Amino acid sequence: MEAIWLYQFRLIVIGDSTVGKSCLIRRFTEGRFAQVSDPTVGVDFFSRLVEIEPGKRIKLQIWDTAGQERFRSITRAYYRNSVGGLLLFDITNRRSFQNVHDWLEEARSHVQPHSIVFLLVGHKCDLEPQRQVSRQEAEKLASAYGMRYVETSARDAINVEHAFTELTRDIFQLVRSGDITIQEGWEGVKSGFVPNVVHSSEEVTKSDRRCLC
Repeated sequence: MEAIWLYQFRLIVIGDSTVGKSCLIRRFTEGRFAQVSDPTVGVDFFSRLVEIEPGKRIKLQIWDTAGQERFRSITRAYYRNSVGGLLLFDITNRRSFQNVHDWLEEARSHVQPHSIVFLLVGHKCDLEPQRQVSRQEAEKLASAYGMRYVETSARDAINVEHAFTELTRDIFQLVRSGDITIQEGWEGVKSGFVPNVVHSSEEVTKSDRRCLC
């Protein structure tokens, strides 16, 4: 039976090459960690259902983007149809943290006339002895840009579910409040499939019964 979901959200995962974007997505969508991962060429797609409240499921379509400069012209085209994003840096690679500003500015310049709800993610937190970016510094940057911050590890499955679920909840609240709306020609948010509920047998006509058989 096809899964039932209220909305479909398109998310984009961005950040420097080798920060672990593909590993994080595969841990979330497939429940596995690959010791060796080939670099993403252009854009890859993944999907998964998330239950944010009892009985309320959101279908996530996740776009895994290449971090290499030579693919940037391809990945830029995907910003506009995304409603949310994970902006990753590697806590053991200070340069990837310093580049967060550039990634965010690039996303914001290409998403117009829409906007993206971002979550800042410090990845590879299992490598604490090699840390080059403190949690306090990352939290300060996230706060300056109005984002949440979370540290994750695809290897040890730390906060992977939490990162995707919290971003999904934030977007859902904005959709529910009307701050984000479904728009024709925009793929960021789509209505899902929710069947009509029949409350009593008296409400089902003979023709309805034939359809339900």
